[in-house]
Amino acid sequence: MRALILDMYGVIMKDPEAGFIPFVNRTFPDLRLDDIYLYWDKADAGEISSLDFLREIGIKGDLGKTEKEFLDTVEINESFYEFAPILKQQFHLALLSNDISEWSRYIRSKYKLNEYFDVITVSGDVKVRKPDPEIFLLTVGKLGLPASHCIYVDDRRSNLSAAQALGMDTILFNTRNVPYDGKTVNSFKELAEMLIHTY
Repeated sequence: MRALILDMYGVIMKDPEAGFIPFVNRTFPDLRLDDIYLYWDKADAGEISSLDFLREIGIKGDLGKTEKEFLDTVEINESFYEFAPILKQQFHLALLSNDISEWSRYIRSKYKLNEYFDVITVSGDVKVRKPDPEIFLLTVGKLGLPASHCIYVDDRRSNLSAAQALGMDTILFNTRNVPYDGKTVNSFKELAEMLIHTY
């Protein structure tokens, strides 16, 4: 069997960035994006905790409550539940996500995602972020397959390029509506149809 490696946000989950920035700016309208991403990237890389991230950008009070309020706004692509069992019949499934460890655990538990995957790699846990080749190699190593037997699906072209450089086949999940010369799908239905007919 080949492995299908899925990105989390922009594929399985709707992209949280579109919700988090307005969420923060309601309280801090003058907070610069660069300041938010400086600490977000550190949390994604496991350098600081999720609550430290919120604290660093200036949020005060009950940080755990604020964090949960935001995370509960993040929505899943409901069609994942329909097509994941179909894909799992033909592929080993892996999750590869740039995410804060605590956020990933909460979202995966809330939506019962862990049961669908043979392998889960989260940047905050392994302390390296996509598109660094190391995080792809860690995932491939846990699958026990060569990169050439893996298909990687992401909504960001830079991550697809990194996977391609290691020998993976790649598919753009084009929720961002960007131009792309390679294989592209816009839904899990299209992804399943492409994979079942191609592999």
